[in-house]
Amino acid sequence: MRWMKAANEMNISVTEFTVAPQIIVDGELPYHEWFVEFAQAPADLKALELRVDQHMQQKNIYYKDLRDGNILQQLKIRSLPSGSFVSYMKKPGQAGRAE
Repeated sequence: MRWMKAANEMNISVTEFTVAPQIIVDGELPYHEWFVEFAQAPADLKALELRVDQHMQQKNIYYKDLRDGNILQQLKIRSLPSGSFVSYMKKPGQAGRAE
């Protein structure tokens, strides 16, 4: 997985993550938003975003075409506090159940 390769190259440990498309963005191009729990927050989140984006373009020609064509902007990574995913899944009405 290219995403994890980028994290490993920067010695960043990821606990949980999910990706969501942001399609309707006021005055901006769409992008992929990554919600990530890190074992320890990276010192330079922007550098990680850039590296993941580069790896994604190398692995997926369609993603590269969208980036090169200025149809999709660089992905964004949002650092979440530890336990965010488990806490969310424990809320009433959520599909699945956190252990």
